[in-house]
Amino acid sequence: MKKVLVIDDEKNIRELIKFNLEAAGYETVLAADGQQGLDKLDEGVDLIVLDLMLPAIDGLSVCRKIRADDKYSKLPIIMLTAKGEEVDRILGLEMGADDYLTKPFSPRELIARIKAVLRRTALIVEGNTEDKKQLIKKGELEIDIQSHEAKKSGKLLELTPKEFSLLRLLLINEGKVMTRDLLLQKIWGYEYAGDTRTVDVHIRRLRKKIGEDSIKTVRGVGYKFVKV
Repeated sequence: MKKVLVIDDEKNIRELIKFNLEAAGYETVLAADGQQGLDKLDEGVDLIVLDLMLPAIDGLSVCRKIRADDKYSKLPIIMLTAKGEEVDRILGLEMGADDYLTKPFSPRELIARIKAVLRRTALIVEGNTEDKKQLIKKGELEIDIQSHEAKKSGKLLELTPKEFSLLRLLLINEGKVMTRDLLLQKIWGYEYAGDTRTVDVHIRRLRKKIGEDSIKTVRGVGYKFVKV
């Protein structure tokens, strides 16, 4: 049974999420503010649902603290934002959130997002012979599927789970153009109704970590990995 930590200062939202998560077979841990949420990370959680607007420590700061802690840096995070806060949603993705959902939201959609994020590493392009390799090397880059680690010139890269999956998909399809819609489908596991900004944000973050020249933009289509 997967355990989900829900950090939200609205009691009715926490209870709504808890009810639906437990009905779907998940265990839940609840926190009413950012500090309380950080204190409950040791309870063996598998995913975090994090509200952006929190008292004392806001959601962006909580996300930043989690990503800066080696022990929890790879925990998947789904951020909840109020309607219309596009800038904050982008900032959340920049800070390392794996996904976001706008309030008010459908509990069924939240469950679908949680399932998609938890199975992200299994979503790869079928039929590629390289996807079965445990160690993939492309120029200075190297990823180990079993240990879920990525290195550049022998130095370990600090990647979020979503960034690792994205890099893996691009590497095993070296030279092939991956459309934004395909990346959404394979990495996020569901349709974003044409909203591909999530892909662009993650690509931008990944470029900062592996080098700007490794991922080429094919204007109007998508991205491809080019060995440097």
